[in-house]
Amino acid sequence: MPFISAKAREDAASSGSTKDGYLNPSSIKSGQKVRFTLLAEEPFMFYELWGNDVNDPQKRKPFRFLEDPTPEDISVKLGNTFVRSLSRDGKANEPSRIAHAVPIYNYDLERVQVFSWTQKTITQALDNISQLEDYSDSMTECDFYLSRDGEGTDTRYTVQAAPKKKAMAKTVDEEWDAVQDEGFDLSRLVDGGDPFKESEE
Repeated sequence: MPFISAKAREDAASSGSTKDGYLNPSSIKSGQKVRFTLLAEEPFMFYELWGNDVNDPQKRKPFRFLEDPTPEDISVKLGNTFVRSLSRDGKANEPSRIAHAVPIYNYDLERVQVFSWTQKTITQALDNISQLEDYSDSMTECDFYLSRDGEGTDTRYTVQAAPKKKAMAKTVDEEWDAVQDEGFDLSRLVDGGDPFKESEE
């Protein structure tokens, strides 16, 4: 079964982290490589766009939707305090993008993280790996290396499969069980929440 949905695969074909709880590809330094294992067979798919604070334009925030948002959906979500971020050339709004999030175990940090990405090259790479005979039955039975080379518009991401660190299997299972026992839920991302804990409000 393909790891990536048909819609996300089509979208992709058309064209390490500074926060302990998240592995964000753009936070990986050029030349750096991160090794991780997936903790779920399928990613959580959503749509994401960015907004700028009207009172502090340097402050950016992601806004997420379960379905491809309409202009009305976006207006309601951003409210009166944020405006849509502009594209690099400043001539139009940044488009909403298909995004994915999946729980992983980061071997370098020795902890469970949320791996979230919108980069099409990463989507394509994971989709291609999931359709190889060796990995088609289960994407959780191997490890992955995510690497970055370059900066800005010259950034390139690479995803490679690797044999699973079997000696770490018990630790990974225990860490993942502990996170799930605390109520882990990726769907909280859509409302700006923390997948690792419920809101105290």
